[in-house]
Amino acid sequence: MNSIQTSLENAYANLQALSNTAQLDSEILLCHVLKKNRAFLRAWPEKKLNTEQILEFQKLVKKRKTGLPIAYLVGIKEFWSREFIVNQHVLIPRPETELLIEFALELIPDNQSKSIVDLGTGSGAIGITLAAERPISKIIATDKSIPALDIAKTNAKKHNITNIEFMVSHWLRQFGNEKHHLMVSNPPYIAPQDPHLQQGDLRFEPPIALMANRQGLNDIFEIVKTAKNFISAGGYLLIEHGYNQKQQVQSIYEKCNYTNIASHHDLAGQPRITLGQWQP
Repeated sequence: MNSIQTSLENAYANLQALSNTAQLDSEILLCHVLKKNRAFLRAWPEKKLNTEQILEFQKLVKKRKTGLPIAYLVGIKEFWSREFIVNQHVLIPRPETELLIEFALELIPDNQSKSIVDLGTGSGAIGITLAAERPISKIIATDKSIPALDIAKTNAKKHNITNIEFMVSHWLRQFGNEKHHLMVSNPPYIAPQDPHLQQGDLRFEPPIALMANRQGLNDIFEIVKTAKNFISAGGYLLIEHGYNQKQQVQSIYEKCNYTNIASHHDLAGQPRITLGQWQP
């Protein structure tokens, strides 16, 4: 029977041509099979795997070789130091989206109760994180996909989050008259013809969470245009967008009469978040 070390070496050889993180991929998959952490792999490299473990690991490596994302294979992805359940109904949470959380938290004092809306919540990573970090605030998380909302609800239970409400809505079309202090969204912003959609993890993620017409700006335009009807005076709208969409997104905010418009860069130095304040 193969040892941990031999199994990892075989997997690495299999995945090397596909992934520039082949070693990490192999370790994550084996940890998933063994239900152990990576420290265990390093501490016990000669430990033998049983037949069932070997077959399960080989099956996962084979699926990874087709390009299927690691997050979908193991069913979890870390975001803001929490693990979120994910599947092919939801976008995989990404590190750059943590910038959205960072600036949202700056706008919500931890000693004040505010109303926050997460538009297009997907796995719930954004809304649940905000709910956890601001427990006296109330969060409404929306999505038009019922399977996505089911995942988000499961994640809320997983993290014992009770100050969040989930709602089926295509952006703000199903909203009433209530006003909110802050709205955040990581909407689809990739143009349908963008070649990146045929590369890497994007090939396997839900198209409705990725693609938007009008060069990727269609959903952003709808959100910015309609959100002001549901934001309280002095409240904010924060949107994540593509690295090359800063000027267009700022222009949309300007045309919709937001003030104090500003964009912020991610760790790679790319403009990633744009916010605007609504002051009727």
